[in-house]
Amino acid sequence: MRFIHLLVIGALIFAAAYVYRIKMDSTARTEKVLRLHAEIREQRDAIAQLRSEWAKLDAPLRLQGLVERHLPLKPVSGTQYDSLKNLPDRPPRMFRPGEPDPIGSMINTIEAASDRDSVTGSVPQPEDKQ
Repeated sequence: MRFIHLLVIGALIFAAAYVYRIKMDSTARTEKVLRLHAEIREQRDAIAQLRSEWAKLDAPLRLQGLVERHLPLKPVSGTQYDSLKNLPDRPPRMFRPGEPDPIGSMINTIEAASDRDSVTGSVPQPEDKQ
């Protein structure tokens, strides 16, 4: 009988130690989670602060003031553009006037060689009206 009592007392001590270990592990993990939440909150606050600073630095009125102060820019006026008579001459043609346009003929060749029945998916296939 005493052996059973000792065995039961040992099992109770083991169970109490196991429960205590589980409690300490869960407490440590809870503290870790709370620390992580605090770090996340700090990082979000830092991000919010950086965004507000960026919005302040990127404000159009502030940029306009900096441009006026540091860049020698002037507004564009209509007299800055040249007249059409001063345009450079047209570049020479790469083919003679009687010959077909080489790029146009390439496009026509490609269109003629393509399969008219194939559908690319971007354009619905035309229905045959008979």
